[in-house]
Amino acid sequence: MKASWQTLLASSTPIIADGGMGTMLFANGLEQGGCPEMWNVDRPDVIASIHQGYIQAGAQIILTNSFGGNRVRLESHGHGERAAELNQAAARLARTAADAAPNPVVVGGSMGPTGQMMAPLGDLTAEEATAIFAEQAAALVASGVDVLWIETMSDLAEVQAARAGCRQAAPATPVVATMTFDTKGRTMMGVKPEQAVSAFQEFDLVALGANCGNGPDEIESIIKHMHAANPDVVLVAKANAGLPHMESGRPVYDATPDDMAAYSRRVHQLGATIIGACCGSTPDHIRAIAGALAP
Repeated sequence: MKASWQTLLASSTPIIADGGMGTMLFANGLEQGGCPEMWNVDRPDVIASIHQGYIQAGAQIILTNSFGGNRVRLESHGHGERAAELNQAAARLARTAADAAPNPVVVGGSMGPTGQMMAPLGDLTAEEATAIFAEQAAALVASGVDVLWIETMSDLAEVQAARAGCRQAAPATPVVATMTFDTKGRTMMGVKPEQAVSAFQEFDLVALGANCGNGPDEIESIIKHMHAANPDVVLVAKANAGLPHMESGRPVYDATPDDMAAYSRRVHQLGATIIGACCGSTPDHIRAIAGALAP
């Protein structure tokens, strides 16, 4: 069932977001180093089933399989020229799953980092990055996402470029942004939670927060600092399912569904409104979160 972002936020209860897409793709056979976004056209049945699994588990927000769908990231797989096609396919699959759901579900268009350093530390200029993100945002919005979801960022300059690209391509579409604070409470580029909140207020975001990182404890601390910096912002928490260890060359995460249920209660008490999970999580983790936060 289609739902607007405004209607979802009007609820007085916590909002449940989905869990890891990459984790589920690997579980379904994606090879290490493979291109997840190609599965939007090569294995659409798998992508659709992942979305359906999260919706059935209680997710009210699902993110498209387009995290690495910007032209720069796709070029590393030899598919840069297919950016629009792959993002449109990702959005259509999520849109179809959301519309078929018995409960209201919002579709977020996932937009991850380019993987390149922004100038002056790197070669990617603000103008180039804005154009790259605008291309991706335009494709996602054209095929039905309700909100553009910038995630797993470490550099405020790249967040700003992504937000500018979203505004350029779709000025009326709401934008969410989350960063990953995986370096002693800071992002890889040294950004503190309080700095992110301050900067994001200038970006006209409908929600902001943290995802990925080093597990629930870290996300809880980040949300606590963000809420203290501005109690009025809508905060997003999507923690990894604990810390990974390697088994047969693949990361395995140690947090159980019960662990993530406990995390969801704590992070909500600390100020998070939108709560889901990231790497290592499955529909079972989201089902536990939804159950823990049910009114």
